[in-house]
Amino acid sequence: MSPSSSASASAAASGTGAALGAEAVAAFQGALSAEHAAVYGYGVVGARLPEDQRTDARTAYAAHQARRDAWQRLVSSTGATPSAAAAGYQLPFAVTDAAGAAKLAAHLETRLTTVYADLVTAVTGPQRTAAADALRESALRAKRWGAAPTAFPGLPDPDPATSPSGSPSGSPTGSPTGSAAPTPSPTTAP
Repeated sequence: MSPSSSASASAAASGTGAALGAEAVAAFQGALSAEHAAVYGYGVVGARLPEDQRTDARTAYAAHQARRDAWQRLVSSTGATPSAAAAGYQLPFAVTDAAGAAKLAAHLETRLTTVYADLVTAVTGPQRTAAADALRESALRAKRWGAAPTAFPGLPDPDPATSPSGSPSGSPTGSPTGSAAPTPSPTTAP
């Protein structure tokens, strides 16, 4: 984990959370849920990579654990109950080998850029800096794992069919439809 990711996550989780509004708390809850999924996903990634390729996965896993813990502290400081991790997650595709593991890691990081772009718009002050740092770090990890670079990480690519005004058609919020991250699996009682 880089020193900057640890420092920004810690700064965001300091006692400044009590002043956050409901929209910001909800956005941090969303980021927390996404980090829970990333921690789970990196467990799968690490299990499918050969030993000589696991260093990046271990580093990312530790970074996501630190970010998750920081968001838990921040949400708790507002008086809200942090969202818990699901008992299990449905992966977006089967991961059976090292290539699939790298594809999953790129997928997780790309999904996180979307979550963090939304968080950047929902918060201000030091929390916005921490969210922007998380967005940047996820975009860099996505690229490292083989994701295609984008002009604006976390935002959907413009629709090739744009209106005469030059603005892309599609979602006005910039939020993609559907979830690209592992989704919680329904649990059943024995």
